[in-house]
Amino acid sequence: MPFSKKIGNYQFIQTIGEGSFAKVKLAINMGNKQYVAIKIIDKQMVMKLNLMHQVLQEIRTMRLLHHPNIVRIHEVIGTKTKIYIVMEYISGGQLSDKMSYLKKLKETDARTYFQQLIDAVDYCHSKGVYHRDLKPQNLLIDSKGNLKVSDFGLSTLRKPGTLLSTSCGSPSYAAPELLSSKAYEGAAADIWSCGVILFELLAGYLPFNDSNLTSLYRKIYRAEYKFPEWFTTDQKKLISKILEPNPIKRVTTAEILADLWFQTDYEPVMHIKSDENIKTDDFQAVFDIIKGTEAEIKDSQPTSFINAFQLIATSQDLDLSGLFEEQETEKRKTKLGSKHTISETVQKIEAAAKDASLSVEKINTTKMRMHPTNKMGRRSKSCLDLAAEVTEVAPKHCVVQISKSAGELKLFKEFCKSLSSMLTEESCISSQVNEL
Repeated sequence: MPFSKKIGNYQFIQTIGEGSFAKVKLAINMGNKQYVAIKIIDKQMVMKLNLMHQVLQEIRTMRLLHHPNIVRIHEVIGTKTKIYIVMEYISGGQLSDKMSYLKKLKETDARTYFQQLIDAVDYCHSKGVYHRDLKPQNLLIDSKGNLKVSDFGLSTLRKPGTLLSTSCGSPSYAAPELLSSKAYEGAAADIWSCGVILFELLAGYLPFNDSNLTSLYRKIYRAEYKFPEWFTTDQKKLISKILEPNPIKRVTTAEILADLWFQTDYEPVMHIKSDENIKTDDFQAVFDIIKGTEAEIKDSQPTSFINAFQLIATSQDLDLSGLFEEQETEKRKTKLGSKHTISETVQKIEAAAKDASLSVEKINTTKMRMHPTNKMGRRSKSCLDLAAEVTEVAPKHCVVQISKSAGELKLFKEFCKSLSSMLTEESCISSQVNEL
């Protein structure tokens, strides 16, 4: 079915971003001739992936925020099959793109971006909004070189007297308290992410980085990092206060705003008035459209999709509470990281099974069983019996859980080692453009 070239008063021009359940298109408002970015969300896919709350939370939050350093939402349009979020078009792309070719930034540029980030985050917190996924991929640069915070899909609103419990976001930028599956304070978690971003802007690399997930979480939990030799004393002092593993002792946005290094050439922003003409007529329609099809979607097989921290919270293998304890010698389950899409990951598992003389029995698109076969091609009663489940963390990042119901531990470990090497090989296929 051909894609519509127009929705409402907006004429589509081209695709500028694509994710696992949405596309972002550049469009023009035929009334005032201004460019906009329209996130086009497949409603049925959102239902299957159980992401209704995430989409609606993003819409709610963006309608609430009016700040020069936060991407603005203009309108929400709902149809039977799609949700269209019409947003401010930011022409400069992601901060991560700029860093990919500049590596580290000049101190003045890094400080300016950090000042604008803290202004935006401080404003969000004053409105009771915690972003919970701050990273360079979610920071856009406009035509004037100003930073704009985007992607509030994992944000949440403050409830007086309560702490947060959902672990979410991107592991390398997450605060230690999110890794321990305990209640946490949203503002302190956002501030930690800002500190990781500042370190990366000045250093050209992340303070916490490890291909082994458990090692990465250990480093974050202990705040184990080293400053590059070119960091100044003032930079080190501020970052040390932000990357404080104890959230109670961690610096606040008010204290960051008062810091001498931060204050250099600092120009506080002028806030946008909150009575802008944002169309809300279709907002309730979006809710109605989603709710109206919940029943028909419930019976369909959902694709497995969780974020990295939901995985941590439900996995003993990745829970930091066990990092410093002796692990049991024999495990029937293990989790492996994959740098591939779901379909590519499944193909890797099938290849590893073939190498181990195992036949594959698919349960659905993300689950399978593996059994040994004899020379006649029939199932054997001896050796290894395995099950695999693939979970998508991001479009090009999956986690595979392998469980053993029968067979020797040695053979199980050999299979997992072989599969792990396949899963961590970089794909030769170009990565999808990150969803804006």
